[in-house]
Amino acid sequence: MGSSQASVSFLTNLARAAFGLGLGATVLNASLYNVDGGERAVLFDRFRGVLDETVGEGTHFLIPWLQKPFIFDIRTRPHTFSSVSGTKDLQMVNLTLRVLSRPDVVRLPYIFQHLGLEYDEKVLPSIGNEVLKAVVAQFNADQLLTERPRVSALVRESLVRRAKDFNILLDDVAITHLSYGAEFSKAVEQKQVAQQEAERSKFVVMKAEQERRAAIIRAEGESEAAKLISEATAAAGMGLIELRKIEASKENAATMSRNSNIAYLPGGNQMLIGLNPNR
Repeated sequence: MGSSQASVSFLTNLARAAFGLGLGATVLNASLYNVDGGERAVLFDRFRGVLDETVGEGTHFLIPWLQKPFIFDIRTRPHTFSSVSGTKDLQMVNLTLRVLSRPDVVRLPYIFQHLGLEYDEKVLPSIGNEVLKAVVAQFNADQLLTERPRVSALVRESLVRRAKDFNILLDDVAITHLSYGAEFSKAVEQKQVAQQEAERSKFVVMKAEQERRAAIIRAEGESEAAKLISEATAAAGMGLIELRKIEASKENAATMSRNSNIAYLPGGNQMLIGLNPNR
C-alpha cells in the first residue's frame, strides 16, 4: 500500500515538473522574437503604445501578451506605376515610372503609426502620379523627347522631395516608357512626311538652280567663243575661214584613207567607189 502511494506521488511530481518545464518553454518561446538580415522591428506595447526605438537584427526579448513586434523590410524594393498626363500643348501622354525605395530606418515607429506596414503601396502611386502630372504639364509634347534628360531630372527631384515628407528614401527614379495618343502620333507622322517632301522639293529647286547656272555659263562661253571668232575674222579677213576649210578637208581625207571600204581608181578624175568587204 505504501509503495503504491509512493509511485503515485512520484508520477504526480513528474507530471508537475513536466508541466512546469512545458509552461516555461512556452513562456520563453513567447518571450523571444527574431529580426532577420535586412529587417527592422517596431514594438507595440499595450500600455505605452508604439515604442520610439527601432529594434535591429538578431534575437530579442519581449513581454508576452503585453508587447508585440512588427517586422519591416528595409531593403530597397522596386515599384512601377503608370500615369496618363496632359502636356502644355494639351496632348495626352502615357508615362511609366520605376522607382527604388526604402524606409527611413530611424523613422520606422512614425511610419508604422501613420501608414502601417504597407506604407509604400499607400504613398508612392499617389505622389508619383502627382509629380508626373505636374512636371509633364510644363512641357510641350515634342519636348518630352528632345528634353528627356531634363524631364527625368525634374521628376526625380520632385519625387524624392515628396517621398521624404513621408519618410521614404528613393535610391533611383527612371521613366521607363513614354508614348503619345493616336492623334498626336498621326500628327507626328504627317509632320515627318511633310518634312521629307520639303527636303525633296528643296533638292529639286537646288538642282534646277545648278542647271540654270550651268546653262548660263555654257551660253556665256559660246558667246565669248563667237565673239573671239568674229574679232579674228574681222582682223584677218576671209583667209581665216578658208584656212579652217582646208584643215577640215585634210581631216576628212585622212579619215577616209583609213577606211578599208574606200579605194581610188587610176586615171580619170580619181573617183572613189565603195568596195564590198564580203567579196
